[in-house]
Amino acid sequence: MKAIVQERFGSPDVLQFVDTDPPEIGPDEVLVRVHAAALNPYDWHMLRGDPYVARLMGEVGLTKPRHKHRIAGADGAGVVEAVGANVRGLQPGDEVLGWFQGSFAEYACAAADRVALKPDRLSFEQAAGVTMAGETALRGIRDVGQVQAGHRVLINGAAGGVGSFAVQIAAALGAEVTGVCSTGNVELVRSLGAAHVVDYTEDDFTDGPTRYDVIHDNVGNHPLRRLRRALTPTGTLVSNAGGSPGGGVLGPIGGILRVVALNVVVGQRLRPLPDSWTRDHLLAVTELVGSGKLTPVVGRTYPLADTAAGLHYLEEGHARGKVVITVT
Repeated sequence: MKAIVQERFGSPDVLQFVDTDPPEIGPDEVLVRVHAAALNPYDWHMLRGDPYVARLMGEVGLTKPRHKHRIAGADGAGVVEAVGANVRGLQPGDEVLGWFQGSFAEYACAAADRVALKPDRLSFEQAAGVTMAGETALRGIRDVGQVQAGHRVLINGAAGGVGSFAVQIAAALGAEVTGVCSTGNVELVRSLGAAHVVDYTEDDFTDGPTRYDVIHDNVGNHPLRRLRRALTPTGTLVSNAGGSPGGGVLGPIGGILRVVALNVVVGQRLRPLPDSWTRDHLLAVTELVGSGKLTPVVGRTYPLADTAAGLHYLEEGHARGKVVITVT
């Protein structure tokens, strides 16, 4: 099968487009023929092996990537090709989305409890972008932010992969949503359900008069003191540091530590977004998508052979919606 393999840390140019054997599945796993896979900030952190402290913690590998089968990619959409002996509720031919180990390939292995049936209303390209970004947004808005009807909610980075989901989820919960984005994405963010849009090329929301009950920050381009100024006295900041650029010893982990430390001494709730996903999150996001309350935004697609080009684009930090790799 064709696959994108990473043998060492470095820029996207270290990726290799090769022929390799399909993965073998265990009794609790399924083999998926991948139709499309998503690019995520997670992928560039794995690619570059940063921040360095993550290597010491065993998150990305110490001297070389920790990808199973050396194949990159974490989530996507496709068709079940085979199921393990213990798998119930899935069968060959099912169209699914979810967490695939090595999704930048024609075939990938997935734990049966980490995939869900693909809603019929989605293309494979749309479905590929649901899992990591959708679950991250759900946790940030519903679980950590505890957004309720009537809340004033601001999404910084509203046109990006996580942000575009966060706007829709907050709106579905009945919040008054403000999205922050560039000029070219203003109408997109409005169409997702934002009642107000701030064009960051013209205005700084931290200077404005409005105070928000929840700020969901996917960018990390404002110091905490400025973000706190835009919160109500009892408001909540949800910091999605994992979506910010890496590099250095601590990278986004440094931002997480600052949020945790400051939270101890202020009245506002300052919360990092924990790196944890569950099947309940996947099913909840899939249900929202199936009901039409949540629609993935696919900004660009790249063929599998051009995965490196897609990662270069994603690292620029101005991607619109999800960047997706088309496989078959």
